[in-house]
Amino acid sequence: MVYSLSQMPTGQVVWIRHLRMGDWDRVVATSPDAPAVVVHRTAGSSSQQATVAAVLDEMETTAGQLFPAWLPGAEGITTSAGAAPIAVRRLAVAHAAATAQSGPFLADLAAAALTGSTAYTRRHQPEVRARGLARVIAASFGRPACALVLRPPDHLDEAATLALAQAAQWLVDHGRLTVWIDSDSPYGVESRPRATEPPRVAASPPARPRRQPRVSTRRTPSVAGKPHPTSRAEVTLEAALARRTWAAGRAWNHTVRPGPLVNPVRVDLLWKRERCVVEIDGDDHRTPAKFTEDRHRDVMLQLNGYAVLRFTNAQVLDDIDNVLVLLQQFLTNRRRTGKGL
Repeated sequence: MVYSLSQMPTGQVVWIRHLRMGDWDRVVATSPDAPAVVVHRTAGSSSQQATVAAVLDEMETTAGQLFPAWLPGAEGITTSAGAAPIAVRRLAVAHAAATAQSGPFLADLAAAALTGSTAYTRRHQPEVRARGLARVIAASFGRPACALVLRPPDHLDEAATLALAQAAQWLVDHGRLTVWIDSDSPYGVESRPRATEPPRVAASPPARPRRQPRVSTRRTPSVAGKPHPTSRAEVTLEAALARRTWAAGRAWNHTVRPGPLVNPVRVDLLWKRERCVVEIDGDDHRTPAKFTEDRHRDVMLQLNGYAVLRFTNAQVLDDIDNVLVLLQQFLTNRRRTGKGL
């Protein structure tokens, strides 16, 4: 089992044995220099071009959901009304110039993220999309690079296996990505298969944008030290805490080991000195299985001296002032009495 990305080759295609989703989360959580990891389930197509296109579409969906984490200055732009699309385009062009990225692509990507339309970005060549999306996703998490974990269906035939290998190598060569294929290396597939070029696209004016619902099955990993960029509740709470001196010492999405014989767990928010854990619960925490898991985690943490405070997304988003009062009262009492210190 790999628990350090220092053991994982980068900048190439690697076939690895099956890992559970939780294993990838643990790898990323415990490796501060790890790339941002995007997991994509491939469809088993026998076409390299179709596989590359599907991966790029998935990465673009990821980038759209991470917006505005990757575009400095766009944090307050939450609607596509009025001059907002023009504003994000200008911000993107300026940011691209400062970071040696493609200004036209980044501007189109920002507009697409804001409006939900894919009409803007499809006019760009696949190489431009791949490089730009990799940098955007890495920047969202403050990571040096981006890695793709491709999870193919079981029992691929020879044509689909070769197409997957060729697509992965193309993404490495043209997108400057690391690609880990979560499967045993099939017999007869070279470690660096020859990749053919996806078809070039002719430049043409974008079609009239139509707002589309954003649907994605991918999971975006959290990164130690920051609120999860796709959690509006975490981002909102951090923005409020950043303005309060009593909130100093906090750490987002850190791993805590409740005891010497207990597996480490990732907590949403931690005040380490005060041994205070804060969890922000979304709707998925209402399921019986998740509820039971949460209670087990809470007990393990409490037995080892941690206090666990839980708030729902709705509490944070709709009643942030009350959440702040409760947190301040608890931390002040901890510091005054010395409990947990």
